[in-house]
Amino acid sequence: MGALLWLLIPVLAALAATLWSTWVMRNRKSGDVAELAGYARFRAAMEKEPPAPDPASDTF
Repeated sequence: MGALLWLLIPVLAALAATLWSTWVMRNRKSGDVAELAGYARFRAAMEKEPPAPDPASDTF
């Protein structure tokens, strides 16, 4: 009986490893779309020209 319990340890470890690898390799493409859209908005904002300063507002 004791030998069967010791055999159960590697079997449970293999089962846990299988579940963990299934979780790690899951398909997570849904988050990439939002992230890429945010990056596109960031690039568009960085490519804009800054507004020209108004010379009449300088009060030095």
